[in-house]
Amino acid sequence: MSDPPSVPGADASGLVGDDAAIAVVSLYQKQQKIYARAVSGMFATWRWSLVWFTQLLYYGLPWLEWNSRQAVLFDLGTRRFYIGPLVLYPQDFIFLTGILIIAAYALFLFTAVAGRLWCGFACPQTVYTEIFMSIETKIEGDRIARMRLDSGPWTLNKVGRKLAKQGAWIAIALWTGFTFVGYFSPIKDLAVSAATFGLGPWEWFWVLFYGFATYGFAGVMREQVCKYMCPYARFQSAMFDKDTLIITYDVERGEPRGSRSRKADPAKIGMGSCIDCGLCVQVCPTGIDIR
Repeated sequence: MSDPPSVPGADASGLVGDDAAIAVVSLYQKQQKIYARAVSGMFATWRWSLVWFTQLLYYGLPWLEWNSRQAVLFDLGTRRFYIGPLVLYPQDFIFLTGILIIAAYALFLFTAVAGRLWCGFACPQTVYTEIFMSIETKIEGDRIARMRLDSGPWTLNKVGRKLAKQGAWIAIALWTGFTFVGYFSPIKDLAVSAATFGLGPWEWFWVLFYGFATYGFAGVMREQVCKYMCPYARFQSAMFDKDTLIITYDVERGEPRGSRSRKADPAKIGMGSCIDCGLCVQVCPTGIDIR
């Protein structure tokens, strides 16, 4: 049996020109912006408590002093690492290795027992995304207001809100980058140099680089970092067992789902407890339908 005649310019699928390009593009779904609804409750309070705790540590530690020197300073030039009363040298990195091993085992233990504790409460991506989203909510409004604002025409109100949001994001990102450099260079001297735009080339580079990364990851990419870039998210489920606390959808209780009157008894009308309102998807910062 002979092969069908080939078409000049056709690819392996038999499509020609623009048709082949359209077929390739259609394999990739365009990223859709997620408008997460603000939530409140015990777990949200715990998350914000950890946000405040971690950021007070991060932004505050470089400003603390110990015996007339910066309490936490990693002086790469002299190869001395000051952590409170401790002064560590390169040969003391065995202690750092021990701390990292203990931290890794603790992370694995907490994950096996309580699930996504790190991802949900302490991961820097989660923390800064939460901060950036809260700023967005305060300036542009909650989910419905943001959707209306983005879909509406460009008015003075829209431009003003967008500029205010971007300005706040950039300020936080730059301050984060400045603080990062302050762990490796005396932060008080760094502040004086920054006020007069007298930072060195490498200091400028790391302030802007870390600030750009913070802005890009927490303000622009958000859930894409967790879904496509984070290696820990890929193998985290391998540490789960039947006793791990995880959030799941109870199919037996929820199905068949559907809307009904508030006074209706689901059992009598042959329906499950899920009313298919979509709130579980709206409050998820990654837009996952848990059902």
